[in-house]
Amino acid sequence: MASTTAGLSEAVLYDALVNYLVSMARTVEGAMNRALDALTSLDSARTSELPGEVFLLEPRINEMEIVIDEHAIRLLRRGSFSDDEMRLIVAALKITNDLERIGDLAVNLAQGAVSLREMPGARIPEELAPMAVAVRAMVSKSLGALIFRNVEMATQVLESDDVVDQYRDRIFENLLASMNQQATLISPGMQFILATRHLERIADHATNIAEDIIFWVRGLDVRHGRLAMRPERPEGQGDSGMASENPVEHSVVASPEAAAVIENSHGLDDGVTPACDTERA
Repeated sequence: MASTTAGLSEAVLYDALVNYLVSMARTVEGAMNRALDALTSLDSARTSELPGEVFLLEPRINEMEIVIDEHAIRLLRRGSFSDDEMRLIVAALKITNDLERIGDLAVNLAQGAVSLREMPGARIPEELAPMAVAVRAMVSKSLGALIFRNVEMATQVLESDDVVDQYRDRIFENLLASMNQQATLISPGMQFILATRHLERIADHATNIAEDIIFWVRGLDVRHGRLAMRPERPEGQGDSGMASENPVEHSVVASPEAAAVIENSHGLDDGVTPACDTERA
């Protein structure tokens, strides 16, 4: 009886770590969405208050990072865990760092939106909105991969990083050309260039999170292109071409829940972080 109780206690502790991670990820995504809405809808009165909401969320994100790190350290001190549990702890310590950095970048984007609102004639680059959509999708899919322990979602995040980089390059070239032609566009142009850099960095952190989730679920290190995540699928096997360590992983790929989290993961649990019901790009 005592061993059963101890086992349940261990399971609860590890489930709590995952729940903490999901809660932090939800809060970070909410801050990022607010910052992106403020940036891509500069002329809208509905988004004028969003930067302030982002600034208020930052201390909460920082505190959640500390709580998760402390919980992970407590688990390490217990000294008895399976390979899966060890990978979870290692991944959690890395994921919290990336989430905190996304929160900081959301603050930078919100500050840029405030500055741009004070610049008359600031024109939003044509491809900034689709770039923001691509970044939103990457962060949402990385959160979905975390919730469902889904390698397919994580792989989609890895495949999207180059698209964001291409948007950044095109926006930079167009802004540089317009700034050379008209001096009054230099100040807003620089703010938009910084914004695309922040968006690119958010995409990079989402990629890091996806890589850590693959490491946690599969035990595979796919950083720096070390392993291809789409092997040939032998007939009769699952999506990965191998037996899944986690039956949830494949069952959610085509489920309504998985599709919903790709579009907006806030629909999963409105009680964790209030949804950002503002204009979308």
